[in-house]
Amino acid sequence: MHIAIVTFDGFNELDSLIALGILNRIKRPGWRVALASPSEMVTSMNGVRLYRQASLDELEFCDAVLVGSGIRTREVAQDLAVMQLLARLNPARQLIGAQCSGTLLLAKAGLLNGVPGCTDLTTKPWVQEAGIEVLEQPFFARGNLATAGGCLASIYLAAWTLARLVGLDAAAEALHYVAPVGEKEDYVARALANIEPYLNCA
Repeated sequence: MHIAIVTFDGFNELDSLIALGILNRIKRPGWRVALASPSEMVTSMNGVRLYRQASLDELEFCDAVLVGSGIRTREVAQDLAVMQLLARLNPARQLIGAQCSGTLLLAKAGLLNGVPGCTDLTTKPWVQEAGIEVLEQPFFARGNLATAGGCLASIYLAAWTLARLVGLDAAAEALHYVAPVGEKEDYVARALANIEPYLNCA
């Protein structure tokens, strides 16, 4: 099982790395979670440098692809080569998710196809200009497509991915591990309440 977290220059650390940490709570043969980017190294909006673990050419072969956000997303949306690779993603056979301004990239790549989405407040007007209805909620999914809005909603996107690929119990266990001490049960319950309505939505 291969999951890619698409990460570009100017990326938001919370979006990419929270999802990376939660998804890597699964320890089983063949389980791989990789940061994927168009270049060997990417630099975050706060100057953190990361080496990629996968190239964008691998995306169409992944079981799940999560597209992170960042301060240069609108520039990325103008990169024809990158957008062609994103357009090859197939929600008929892959889980596809986006975080904040990553939703704009899914919209521009034609992947949402009228499916409403979630995004951050800054990106909201750009997603609307792309013809997508923006919901005032942290998470939404329809079928194999999911979007999340707000940095910490990356928790919901990661949990949805785990629930779909491994099961709800695995998602709850991963969330329980990262939840604050003394708040674990309430934290997990709230997170699961955000994703459970969408686990069986066609």
